[in-house]
Amino acid sequence: MKKSVNIEKIRNTEYLKLALGFTLSTLTTPLLNSVDTAVVGNLSNPVFIGGVTLGGTIFNTIYWLFGFLRVSTSGYSAKAFGENNEKEEITVLIRPVLISLILGFLFVIFQKPILWGFIHFFDAGKEITKYIEIYFNILIWGAPFVFLNYTFLGWIMGRKEIKKCLILQLMTNIVNIFLDLYFVEVLRMDVTGVAAATLISQLMTTLLSIFIILRTFSLKKILYNINLKEIFDRSEIKKVGAVNSDLVIRTVCLLIATNLFLEKAAHNGKIILAANSILFQVQYLMSYIFDGFANASSVFSGIAAGEKNFRKLKWVMRKSIHFCIIISAFLSIAFILGGEKLLLFYTKNTEVVNTASQYKMWIALFPIVISFGLVIYGNFTGATETAYIRNSMLQSLVIFLIVYFTVIPAYQNHGLWLSFIVFSLARSLFLMRYVKKFMEKYKSELNVRTSINRGI
Repeated sequence: MKKSVNIEKIRNTEYLKLALGFTLSTLTTPLLNSVDTAVVGNLSNPVFIGGVTLGGTIFNTIYWLFGFLRVSTSGYSAKAFGENNEKEEITVLIRPVLISLILGFLFVIFQKPILWGFIHFFDAGKEITKYIEIYFNILIWGAPFVFLNYTFLGWIMGRKEIKKCLILQLMTNIVNIFLDLYFVEVLRMDVTGVAAATLISQLMTTLLSIFIILRTFSLKKILYNINLKEIFDRSEIKKVGAVNSDLVIRTVCLLIATNLFLEKAAHNGKIILAANSILFQVQYLMSYIFDGFANASSVFSGIAAGEKNFRKLKWVMRKSIHFCIIISAFLSIAFILGGEKLLLFYTKNTEVVNTASQYKMWIALFPIVISFGLVIYGNFTGATETAYIRNSMLQSLVIFLIVYFTVIPAYQNHGLWLSFIVFSLARSLFLMRYVKKFMEKYKSELNVRTSINRGI
């Protein structure tokens, strides 16, 4: 049984508690990327930074494309949790687990053509390509673990079990950071060490996730509640497929913009590539902070939808908008005041730091223009209303491509960053256009309740 929770208490504590918890949890991912970049960056050779960044971009492309495994699982898990339906909770876990295993093994089987395609796309030169291959050939074996981890994390998040999320992320990532430093700084394994540390942590995350889930539902209960007819029900698969396809399209748009950005940076020389790589890591850090709040909005929206409570859904939207404004202002001011010191964390190479400093104003603008596009996104995914997300992202990509191909020839790297900032702004503006339509749709579908009889 879930405890009854007063709405005012929820307003003052529950959202912020969950959002900050998810922020701490999600921040471990970009922090690991930052540690990878910082570790190889301090080896004094910019080629190492380029190899790890572009190698990481390959996996970001692969894994982001299938990030729907976490997002959709979280939404369906939250809905089942809101309905207080244990059997459905198990069903919405097993279905994406099967998908994850199939996808993971397919990527391992087709690893050679995948690597060939990306290397020809980047065309980054022999030195950097050498380290891209080293990084890729090790980490591709972690694909099944990563897809499973997406599913497991999404399911745990949907149940609002923030402590378990934190334990899961922190324990495995502390090991990753330790191995990063040991393999690179002590054993001098450079890019090989970074990749090996990440692979080991991916396996550990899978094992720890399984342990956590079995502490929630025993293996006996899971096996007892598995209903293959429900798991492979055509109507449900069709609904899940529609949600996932919308999220895939959204991710493809994001990847096109990101990879065009990095591809252009790779042709501007290794110093510009290294500088942009570092600035992009800062951008990732900011994005994941917003992602923590988006995850909180997603969980609360999913539970509200599961409970058929429009009042609660409306409250989540208001709270999301409120924190968009606060977080964006804080991050922008923080980077303006401490940006130089942050750049020095990533590398001691003076030329790279000085080059990155010339473009840091774009990072100061980033949180202001992207905040609504990232946080409000969670409200839509939690309620599994993803068509709005798909449409807004397609519109944003068109704007990006127009700016990308018209501005860069005249303004070079500043033009490149301008195109990225315009893309980020478009994501926020186009998604916010759909908020009213989204709320009106749910107002007609959900029953408005005058009091909360169940906890969120």
